[in-house]
Amino acid sequence: MAWSPLLLTLLAHFTASWAQAVLTPLPSVSAALGQTVTISCTGNSTQISSGYAVQWYQQLPGKSPETIIYGDSNRPSGVPDRFSGFSSGNSATLAITGLQDEDEADYYCQSLDDNLNGHTVLWAREEVKHKPALPPEMNFALQHPLFGQFSFTLCLV
Repeated sequence: MAWSPLLLTLLAHFTASWAQAVLTPLPSVSAALGQTVTISCTGNSTQISSGYAVQWYQQLPGKSPETIIYGDSNRPSGVPDRFSGFSSGNSATLAITGLQDEDEADYYCQSLDDNLNGHTVLWAREEVKHKPALPPEMNFALQHPLFGQFSFTLCLV
């Protein structure tokens, strides 16, 4: 089975329209299954670098978000060790090593802001999509008693 690349699209939004926080989105990147992907979340000096920990959430299609990293770098029980998190300065990073099909999901980072009395203000979403492989093809060669040999390709959709 051929490995298909994963398309990662970074979208940013805030939890409330009154939030004045700054969030710097990263450009889109592509990665193949089995590779390492890093997702970064950058805030300002009143958020991540103020000592507020960052949480990371994974939302699988059709399911509720689940915590995969809390307190910058801690994994809850049951979360595979291919997920890791760390923060430095005003930036936090989630790394997924050995990217797998089941990692197709939306990923969110969350932090707090001193300017809003410690309320949640910073969210970033990274969407990991699996590009489907091309439909399988089957080649046939048939021998007809009157018309000779026919060859054709059947594409299964």
